[in-house]
Amino acid sequence: MKDQSRTNQELLEEISALKQKMQALEQSESGRAQAKEALTKSEEKFRKAFYTSPDSVNINRLEDGLYVSINPGFTMIMGYTEKDVVGKTSIECNIWDNIEDRQRLIAGLEKDGRVTNLDAAFRAKDGDIRYGLMSASIIDLEGVPHILNITRDITDRKKVQEALRESESKYRLLADNVNDVIFVLDMDMHYSYVSPSIKILRGYEPKDVWNQSAFETLTPSSLEAAMKTLAEVMELEKTNHNELSRTLQLEMVRKDGTTVWTEVKLSFIRDENQQLVGILGVTRDISERKKAEEQLQHTLNTLREAVSTTIRVMISAMETRDPYTAGHQIRSADLSRAIATEMGFSPDRVEGIRMAASIHDIGKLSVPAEILSKPTKLSDLEFSLIKEHSRSGYEILRNVESPWPLAEISYQHHERMDGSGYPRNLKEEEIIMEARILAVADVVEAMTSHRPYRRGLGIDLALDEIEQNRGILYDRTAATACLRLFREKGFQFKEA
Repeated sequence: MKDQSRTNQELLEEISALKQKMQALEQSESGRAQAKEALTKSEEKFRKAFYTSPDSVNINRLEDGLYVSINPGFTMIMGYTEKDVVGKTSIECNIWDNIEDRQRLIAGLEKDGRVTNLDAAFRAKDGDIRYGLMSASIIDLEGVPHILNITRDITDRKKVQEALRESESKYRLLADNVNDVIFVLDMDMHYSYVSPSIKILRGYEPKDVWNQSAFETLTPSSLEAAMKTLAEVMELEKTNHNELSRTLQLEMVRKDGTTVWTEVKLSFIRDENQQLVGILGVTRDISERKKAEEQLQHTLNTLREAVSTTIRVMISAMETRDPYTAGHQIRSADLSRAIATEMGFSPDRVEGIRMAASIHDIGKLSVPAEILSKPTKLSDLEFSLIKEHSRSGYEILRNVESPWPLAEISYQHHERMDGSGYPRNLKEEEIIMEARILAVADVVEAMTSHRPYRRGLGIDLALDEIEQNRGILYDRTAATACLRLFREKGFQFKEA
């Protein structure tokens, strides 16, 4: 479909051409009949265009703007009927919202005889302001110059444009005054916008950054991380649109050569066809957070070292007093670590489980040595004293500052999933996972090792015990991981 302003202009040109043709025909006697016929056809064609056009069409006297005729499009857009305006001037009807628009129209007509695409504002009958794109030319009616005016209503377009400008103005005002840096990149990773706060973050003026590639702003390690993320996004684009944003911690280079740690949240800009066309980013200075994290990590490392030292002292005390118990703890710790790793625990959590397992029987320090080393079956009283070692271990460990729940792991390692364990008859989710893992490792090691009162029962019997009571006494996931370690991955206890 042709542009409407071009259609209006073509109509004006056709009317002008017909007028010239009529004048040529009228110059000869023989052409008068043809002229009359052509005039009739022209008038009919003009009448159809005049009355069926959705645009506003009106004819005004050039001298004073007196309305001679209007079409239904004029009434539909402006609200005025022929009775309202015909015989009155546009000034009398107060149709022009800005009289300067009419002056520009008249000036253009007087200079060139026609005006195209004049953007003007009008006041409708109900007082609403309407905007139009006007094309006009001077025509001769009975020897009097008139203006033929065809105007397309662009009010909705104007309102959308104005709303967009206001929205852009608000967002730009926001972007220009926030402490975080807001930026836009094209798909070649060049800046198309960056907020003024870049001056604070990196020491550059915004215009200086526009000449940079995003790759120039990052340290080598951060550039590698950013490129990896971008590659992942582009790979996902091959199969489906990836709407998720990405948040990265990146180290940026400042103008003076120093660096600053930032948190960058990236969102992806798409066109109307949902194709990636750019990247919107919000960057925040996290230097202080990084320092705090490093200080915290240093503190945690120091704490871990202090706990490790304390554990080693406790293990030495156990070895001196009860070699059997000390060896049992070390082997249980090795198996606990392997089970936790097999279950996919983080390295830090695995280390906590290993640490707790290596001292889980520390409470036996409160049990008389002659009971621990007794070569015959224990009496009920003696066994009840040994069962107290879980509670005693908790009392010893509860005041040890540690990033791991050492005291609770020691307290719960004899609890069972069905509630039949001791000392508190905990069950299922009441037992922390670390203690469930240790419970499996503790039983397997105890059954396979020699004791003063019996020889070891062997790994097969120990694994049968775990398998038969998997999900009953022992956590199903921990038990399954343990069985897999021995039967499929060749795990073995190290020789003492």
